[in-house]
Amino acid sequence: MTDHMIGTREEWLKARVALLEAEKEYTRRGDELAQQRRTLPWVRIDKHYRFETDDGSVSLVDLFKGRSQLLVYHFMFGSDYAAGCPSCSSIADGFNGIAVHLANHDVMLTAVSRAPLAKLQAYKERMGWTFPWASAHGGDFNFDFNVSLTEEAQREGSFDYNYRRGEPLRVGGEPAPVSPSAASCGTDTPTYMRERPGLSAFLRADGAIYHTYSAYARGVDGIWGMYPWLDRAPLGRNEQGMWWRRHDEYGKR
Repeated sequence: MTDHMIGTREEWLKARVALLEAEKEYTRRGDELAQQRRTLPWVRIDKHYRFETDDGSVSLVDLFKGRSQLLVYHFMFGSDYAAGCPSCSSIADGFNGIAVHLANHDVMLTAVSRAPLAKLQAYKERMGWTFPWASAHGGDFNFDFNVSLTEEAQREGSFDYNYRRGEPLRVGGEPAPVSPSAASCGTDTPTYMRERPGLSAFLRADGAIYHTYSAYARGVDGIWGMYPWLDRAPLGRNEQGMWWRRHDEYGKR
């Protein structure tokens, strides 16, 4: 028997109209935040980055594929991973449908990971994905954008993530979902934690490339497609630990 409040249609409608005002304010605040993102200063990128892609070895400007804007999802797939991060995989499941629309609105969407291209291609085929995915293996791109760290930096806590200084690795002190995620990627927890999720935005203008925005950790919640739906479901997120899996793993346990 539910202990949730039960009401009449009239009571529901009154409460719903009151909630609508709060939702409208939330939407307006979201519009204001989007404008604040667009007014951030741009930082010119003068460093030359190289990536391995399905089209061969390319530069950062090549990832734009003729568009003026580039959105990069920093997908957790380290060089020593056997499979992509399950959380990043859940997020990336939504990319196929929107990438074509963005590409036709002057915005290129691509994932970038540190794993060698062959690993990315095999995993991409397994997942049935078609969006672009570039390997930054052997380069500085992931380190410069604070989504990868060295073993030494991890040990000493000499790295930044989500605009805060990192903490030294505490073996056995990781959040509950981390160790199972590491195991599902075929690696140990410290190795798994040397990669972090995030997204970065770039603009190509006047013959130069500019970094305009980056978000990390829960800053990528907005592009995690299942959560806006769950936030509107009767029981909400209703989470007890990490319940999601790669889409081809449901029913296997």
